[in-house]
Amino acid sequence: MELRQLRYFVTVVEEANVTRAAARLHVAQPGVSAQIRQLERELGQPLLDRSGRSVTTTEAGDAVLPYARAALAAADGVRQTVDEFSGLLRGRVRIGLVSGAATHEFDVVSVLADFHDRHPQVEIGLTEDSSERMLAAVRRGELDIAAAGLVDEEPPPGLALQMVVDEALVVAVAPGDPLVAQAGPAGIPLAALDGRPLISLPRGTGLRGVLDRACAQAGIRPRIAFEAASPLLLVRLAARGLGVAVVPELPPGTAAESGLRTLRITEPQPRGRIALVWRADGPASPAARSLLERLRAALVPTAA
Repeated sequence: MELRQLRYFVTVVEEANVTRAAARLHVAQPGVSAQIRQLERELGQPLLDRSGRSVTTTEAGDAVLPYARAALAAADGVRQTVDEFSGLLRGRVRIGLVSGAATHEFDVVSVLADFHDRHPQVEIGLTEDSSERMLAAVRRGELDIAAAGLVDEEPPPGLALQMVVDEALVVAVAPGDPLVAQAGPAGIPLAALDGRPLISLPRGTGLRGVLDRACAQAGIRPRIAFEAASPLLLVRLAARGLGVAVVPELPPGTAAESGLRTLRITEPQPRGRIALVWRADGPASPAARSLLERLRAALVPTAA
C-alpha cells in the first residue's frame, strides 16, 4: 500500500469523478484508475462503486476513507514540521468563495496572488458554492477557509469568523415603479413588497436567508419570480422589468447605469453580511493558518 494510492482514492471520492480527480492530481486518468484498482486488489475489497454517473464509495470504501485521510494527514504533517524548521510553506489550502466575492469591494484575488508569489509551493484550491454548503464544508474540514454570506452576526456552532462586509439590503426598481412614490426618506417598509415579483439569490445563500427571515418578521410571504447567483445579474433582470431585485447596497453609479433606482428596506432593516469563516480550533495546516492571517489583515470590514 502506497501513500500515492491513498491520495488517488481520497481525491476520487472528493471529486466523485475519476476524470476530475486526475485533472486535480495532474495525472493521466488511466494511471489513477490503475493505482486504485491495485489498492483494491491488495485490500481484497472494492472501494469504489463506478456503476453510476458519479463515483461513490462502497461499504468497504466508507470504512477505509477516514483511515486513508488520517494517513495522508500524518504524512503531510511530517513534511510540514520539517518545512517549518526551514521556513518553507507547502501543501494545499482549500478556500470557498460565495458567488461574486472575488469581484466585491474586498479584493480576495490580490491577496491570493500575493500569497502565491511568496509561497509558490502552496497549492490553492478555490471553490464557489452556496454559503450554506460552504459553512458545512468548513465544519467538516473539507474547506480550510470560506468567504460566506451569513444570516446571523454570531458564528455558526464550531466556527469562528471575521465580518468583512455588512451592508443594508436595498430594492432595485425602475424609476417609474410605484415603490418609488411610496418610499419615505429612509426607504420603504418590507411589507410594501408583499405580492410583488421578487428577484433574489437562491436558497442556501446568506442573503436569501436574511430575506426569508425578514419577510417572516414582517408577516409576508415572498413571491420569488427569478433566482440568480450574482447580485449584478439580479440587477440586470430587474432592469428588464422582470421584478423587484433585492440586493446588497450597490456601488455608486451601478443602479443609474442600469436605469434603476435603489431604495433601502426598513421595518425590519435586513442586512447582507459576508464573513471570513474558519473552524473554531483553527485551520489544520501552517499554510492555511498563514493565508488566514493575511486575509484577515487585508480584508478590512466595510459597512454601509
